[in-house]
Amino acid sequence: MARGRAPGYDDQRDMILSRAAQLFAQRGYPGTSMNEVAEACGMSKPSLYHYFRDKYALLVTIAESHVEHLETVVMEVMETKADARARLERLILRFVEEYAEAQHAHRVLTEDVRFLNDEDRERILDRERRVVGVFSDAIRALRPDIDQARLATPLAMLLFGMINWMFTWLKPDGALNHAAMAPVVADLFFGGIPAVRMPGADAEKLA
Repeated sequence: MARGRAPGYDDQRDMILSRAAQLFAQRGYPGTSMNEVAEACGMSKPSLYHYFRDKYALLVTIAESHVEHLETVVMEVMETKADARARLERLILRFVEEYAEAQHAHRVLTEDVRFLNDEDRERILDRERRVVGVFSDAIRALRPDIDQARLATPLAMLLFGMINWMFTWLKPDGALNHAAMAPVVADLFFGGIPAVRMPGADAEKLA
C-alpha cells in the first residue's frame, strides 16, 4: 500500500522553495549548497532530500512554478469582460503586484535559468513565451493597426523591460513600493512621460 504524505507536507515544501529561492537570489544558484538550504529551512539535509532530490530539482521547481503562476494570472485577467485598455492595464498592475510577492523566485527565473539543461530550459521558456504572447495579444487588441508593422511583441518586450528589472533598484523599505509604481508603469506605457501621475496624487485629491 502506498505511503501517504504527512500532514503539512505541502506547506513544508512551499517553505523550502521560498527559502531556497531567497538563497539563490542572494548568492546565486552555483554559490548555494544544499547544506545552506537545509540550514535556512531549519531541517537536516536528509530531511531536505525527502522533498527534493537535489539542488537542481529545487531550481527547476522554483523557475517553473513561478512562470506557471504567471500564466494563470494572465489567463484570469484575459477572461474578464473589461475592454482592451482595461485588460492591458490590469495585466500590468497584476504583474507588478506578483513580482512584489515573488521577487526571489523572479530573480531566479531571470538570472539562473541558464543553469537548466536544454529540455527544462526550453519548456520553461515556452511558458514565458506564452505569457509574452498574451501581452502581445492585449496590445494588438488595443491597437490593431500596429500589427501591420509587427510591433505588438516588441512593445510587449519593452513593457516587460520596465517590469522585469524593478527588483534590481526598487527597495522594499524605500520611499516607493511596487503598489505605488504599478500605476506609474501603466501610465508611462500608455501615454509616455506627460501621462505619469505622481504616486499618491489621487489619494490627496480625495482627502
